[in-house]
Amino acid sequence: MSSHSLPASVKVPHFLGQGRIGVIEKAVPEPGPGQLLLQVKANALCGSERGQFYNGTEVTPGHEASGIVVVAGPNTHTPVGTPGVVFLMDYCGECRNCRLGLTNVCLDKRGDMGFNRDGGYGVYELVSESVFFPVDADIPMTEATLLLDIMGTNSHAIRRARLVHPDPQSMVVAGAGPIGLGMLAMAKIRFGQDFPVVVVDLSPYRLQLAETLGGLPVDLNHRSLAQGMQDHGLQEADLAMDTSGKGAARQACMAVLAKRGVLVCIGHGEGLSLTVSPDLIAGERAVMGSEYFCYDELAENLELLRSHLPALQPIITHRFGVEDIQAAFELFFQGQTGKVIIEQ
Repeated sequence: MSSHSLPASVKVPHFLGQGRIGVIEKAVPEPGPGQLLLQVKANALCGSERGQFYNGTEVTPGHEASGIVVVAGPNTHTPVGTPGVVFLMDYCGECRNCRLGLTNVCLDKRGDMGFNRDGGYGVYELVSESVFFPVDADIPMTEATLLLDIMGTNSHAIRRARLVHPDPQSMVVAGAGPIGLGMLAMAKIRFGQDFPVVVVDLSPYRLQLAETLGGLPVDLNHRSLAQGMQDHGLQEADLAMDTSGKGAARQACMAVLAKRGVLVCIGHGEGLSLTVSPDLIAGERAVMGSEYFCYDELAENLELLRSHLPALQPIITHRFGVEDIQAAFELFFQGQTGKVIIEQ
């Protein structure tokens, strides 16, 4: 598609604040050197958009996008018509961290798609070619979004944990939202179907979904994490993954960590209190942060998506057209969904 056949402007969702989404007209951008213009096909909702939904933003949100290249700017190599997904962070590619491939902790980041750059709830999205990852045409565009927060974030967190604990035999996941469900699925893919994964949450809907994915559910409305683990025949866990961002969840995870155990904090949010000698030194436990994932991890995850698509698909529970984005967000923040996708 040439730029001549594109409209000059399009209607896109406008996050007004107070849980309301309107519509605004925005110009269709023209890609400059090193940039691609995508026609967005799908974008997944994320809990990190809560602030935009309730506080409003002039930026068009959406940071889990898949789409097709419709215009390629100068000095690019991606053919028009290429399908792919968009990496969240417009990394510099030149700093010390980027040179090691650690693009998720770029020291000179140019932007975050959907947060300070217009993102994937619009009709078109302008991206640096370096953050576009091509996928094969046989992978549906909706399922391709699983490569991002669901597979990418969770694979990276598991990789981080194994730097410290290479032979885990059990896992606790705090939070059964989309990231927690993705962690459960990736743990089963990485460690095998028999690998025990305890999943804790307050939402019966999400706990039931976790159980269908092979998790061991613990409903915090009725019992503590420690009690729930005992119900499932486990005393402690080698790995604990906090996707909730809640301080109480992090504390509960620390309390059930085995010697050499690792708590990986994935969800942004509240704090954690430690007594260093018993909590960390005596049992050689570790607490780590894990931020998104590295661009270079997408290739391996694409192969995993191809070979494990039936295991990952149930994480996507709802699909909406962009005209129903208001209803999609309202349902999502009620906790009665897995991953929710806006399709265009």
